[in-house]
Amino acid sequence: MEIVEAFSEDLTAAPQWVQIWVNFMGVVLLASILFVRTRVEARWTLVALALTFPFMMWLYSRFGYQRILGLAHVIFWTPLVIYFWRRRAHWRVRETLGGKWVLLAFSTMCVSLVMDYADVVRYLLGERI
Repeated sequence: MEIVEAFSEDLTAAPQWVQIWVNFMGVVLLASILFVRTRVEARWTLVALALTFPFMMWLYSRFGYQRILGLAHVIFWTPLVIYFWRRRAHWRVRETLGGKWVLLAFSTMCVSLVMDYADVVRYLLGERI
């Protein structure tokens, strides 16, 4: 738990927009719990979260609070976003609350992945913080 506490402290020191964004992502993606019984996308989202968090904490333990942390999202969310996209004909956004959640989760992960890919590339090019 010390790693999680240290990560939380570093996140608290990040710019406010980063804190707001991380909290927003957490709320949107954890809302998948509400749709587990009716949406296969929600079940896969929970699997991805269960894999992403420990991997990100491992990265944090190795590298600290650096741009490379985005690699956790790149690895686990890229296939999930592709899966969501391939199922877009089944979203039923207008008809169901679950469909609205799928669209919001998909959009949230896409925005995050744009930043995450950029962060990972910047890290690989030598920009650490």
